[in-house]
Amino acid sequence: MGSYREHLRVPVSWWLLAVPVIAVLGGEVYAGFGGFIPPLIYAVLVAAVVTDGALRAGGAMLPLGEISEVVALDEKQAALLRGPRADPAARLMLRPYLKRAVYIALADPGSGVPYWLVATRHPEELATAIERGRQTVG
Repeated sequence: MGSYREHLRVPVSWWLLAVPVIAVLGGEVYAGFGGFIPPLIYAVLVAAVVTDGALRAGGAMLPLGEISEVVALDEKQAALLRGPRADPAARLMLRPYLKRAVYIALADPGSGVPYWLVATRHPEELATAIERGRQTVG
């Protein structure tokens, strides 16, 4: 089975703002602790994958067999599902700098989660990879 992998990176301007914030917060923590804790905190302060029969987005995993529908959304459609038409029980994997997304309806909405909304730079490619994976698994 093929796989789709996307590494989401924030814009460079966000990194320029993050570096001084990390330095200040890390310095404050470093002053209060000793040993291995400060480097660990610096490391902590400093996707979407479809493979092996599952969609992995962030820390969550969804088996492809549990998906009933996949739709690539443009900016306007994604904005509606992020805002006025959003279901509070839905699982949202969003990034503020990504405007497009993929809507993934679950076969068993009785589980409490009716759909996943996954932000991506390439919604058509992600939707195609999920569909290919579903055909392979199903």
